[in-house]
Amino acid sequence: QVQLVESGGGLVQAGGSLRLSCAASGSIFSINSMGWYRQAPGKQREFVAEITSGGSTVYPDSVKGRFTISRDNAKNTVYLQMSSLKPEDTAVYYCNARWRQDSLSYHRLSWGQGTQVTVSS
Repeated sequence: QVQLVESGGGLVQAGGSLRLSCAASGSIFSINSMGWYRQAPGKQREFVAEITSGGSTVYPDSVKGRFTISRDNAKNTVYLQMSSLKPEDTAVYYCNARWRQDSLSYHRLSWGQGTQVTVSS
């Protein structure tokens, strides 16, 4: 099995920055895409960013230009640099990874436990 552990959340003032990290460990042969989602109280989980193994990235308009996703393939780690934070960015942030255990297996999707990000006005 694979574990994803997020870190870097916390309390920040509006306009500030935070960097989230998510490290994957376990029986990993390869990781395809890695991504970040968030869920605010009373709302559905929403997509924040994704990065492929080749480095291609995707963002929704709500964070484009403010958030940057990156990854270190050697460390099986994905990062989310968040800048110009707004109170509406307050949420629990979850990372995910699409991985395989060996060259013949299908990709599986695993999620981290989440890290709280709170942006005060």
